[in-house]
Amino acid sequence: MEKGIIGRKVGMTQIFDEDGKVVPVTIIEAGPCVVTQKKTEEKDGYKAIQLGFSDTVEKRLTKPVKGHFDKAGAAYKKYLAEFGCENFDEVNVGDILKADVFAAGDVVDVTGTSKGKGYAGTVKRWNGAIMRRTHGTGPNHRHAGSNGSATDPSRVMPGKKLPGQLGNERVTIQNLDVVKVDAENNMLVVKGAIPGPKNGIVYIKSAVKA
Repeated sequence: MEKGIIGRKVGMTQIFDEDGKVVPVTIIEAGPCVVTQKKTEEKDGYKAIQLGFSDTVEKRLTKPVKGHFDKAGAAYKKYLAEFGCENFDEVNVGDILKADVFAAGDVVDVTGTSKGKGYAGTVKRWNGAIMRRTHGTGPNHRHAGSNGSATDPSRVMPGKKLPGQLGNERVTIQNLDVVKVDAENNMLVVKGAIPGPKNGIVYIKSAVKA
């Protein structure tokens, strides 16, 4: 059964495992998250819990969102997300979930917004090949090359790998191992890298392909 929590990327470091090997890990500030709503099959057609993370102030909320928190009797939060919950019937609105929803050895998927790298050409964005830097190549050794057929279909086909915005998009890294959990300090340590910059918001949930 799916379970999840909202967190904030703190940064990367490395630890040593039992065999003395170096393991690169990412530290995540996971929670505490408050349960702001329960979605039920009778009312919504599916079962899930809505979590809120990171305190905010009333003036930064719209009236509908403020009313949503007031109805739940929960503190105002900046981020909301829905997750499945393995003990759905035991969780109530207003409950606080911490990093210990996961345990060491669990496998998770982490979703975040990747670092934005601005407008990039085909070589940097799509790993395109460059032309040989010899006489006659001229000023176009990093150009994208021909774009499409002339007579038929007389247009550039959708999906053509062209220059454009690189990064700053929603990315999910799958099947990351949870190395350590510290509920007192809201710390979740996962093996490997996760998307986004330091202090970026991430969503951690049980791996769908583990």
